[in-house]
Amino acid sequence: MVKFLAPIVLLTISNVFMTFAWYGHLRFRNTALITVILVSWGIAFFEYCFQVPANRIGYEVYNAAQLKTIQEVITLLVFSGFSVWYLKEQFRWNYLVGFLFIILAVFFIFKKW
Repeated sequence: MVKFLAPIVLLTISNVFMTFAWYGHLRFRNTALITVILVSWGIAFFEYCFQVPANRIGYEVYNAAQLKTIQEVITLLVFSGFSVWYLKEQFRWNYLVGFLFIILAVFFIFKKW
């Protein structure tokens, strides 16, 4: 059970760092671009510290397509919360519809045919 959950937990932590590295600077649009690039790189370092082990451990129980699918779903969940909480953006109905299609993709990728 731990081998199945460890990659998911690590990918979730990784995605929190990644989301802040990629989008956190949007609240600081008056800060010099070079500054936000360097800060983003610094944050991305920690993202990789969780993402690389997540994929290494995860590849023992999931194939690459499954790992990527898990990562994308986590990314959407983390980003949805981030955009509402941190960026103060509205979550719209069409985002939910799009996410439902992604859940359908998860079904097809994980289904044993």
